[in-house]
Amino acid sequence: MTIISVFCSILLDPERIIAPKKFLVHLGLLDIRVMVVRCTLVYYFLSLFFFCSFSHASGNAERGKAQALVCAACHGQDGASGIAPTYPNLAGQNEKYLFNQLQMIASGERALVEMTGQLMGKTEQDLWDLAAYYASLPQKPGISKGVDAEIDKAASIYRGGIARKGVAACTACHSPTGQGNSQAGYPSIAGQSVDYTIAQLTAYRENLRKTDESFGGMMRGVAETLTDTEIAMLADYLRGLH
Repeated sequence: MTIISVFCSILLDPERIIAPKKFLVHLGLLDIRVMVVRCTLVYYFLSLFFFCSFSHASGNAERGKAQALVCAACHGQDGASGIAPTYPNLAGQNEKYLFNQLQMIASGERALVEMTGQLMGKTEQDLWDLAAYYASLPQKPGISKGVDAEIDKAASIYRGGIARKGVAACTACHSPTGQGNSQAGYPSIAGQSVDYTIAQLTAYRENLRKTDESFGGMMRGVAETLTDTEIAMLADYLRGLH
């Protein structure tokens, strides 16, 4: 039996590796465990797939630094001090994810009024260099400001999802520490601006942001049943995650 067939057989029937089954059924936890196992398997399989199957251009952080001088006007010299709370922290973001977003913005696939004309004339290598520069900067940790009950609820969603609504655990793609998966192109979300995270999750929920097409609309699927309260709690939790 090949590794692929073993993976698929477990993905289709994860109960075979969950024990003791009767005890979990009694507590009503089996469905949650099944979902977590499936998400974890998908995460590691995609990581292996992208790592083994793809290579990308190499960005030059020094060249990117020179290009980023104009970017500092909005995102700050450190890449994490935006002039508005709805601007994303770029410092320490995964290079591949940043490149993909810059490429979509440059092509018009991701429309951002604030970025209009900022990437005009940039080559693909220029975008890789910019991505490499911001990826090389240290992340700026934040602090969660919610009460303990809200932080605990958000942590529960982040780590285990919401089984009754079919919401997958965020850790499956973004890792337990929120650092994402650089090989697969999943972004780091730890320490991100609260307002920015709220805006993006809401945009995914309302089908206004569609930059997850290459991942089968994954983020829209995750966010479609999240309430405003759940999104706000998650955003605050992620701000302090590190």
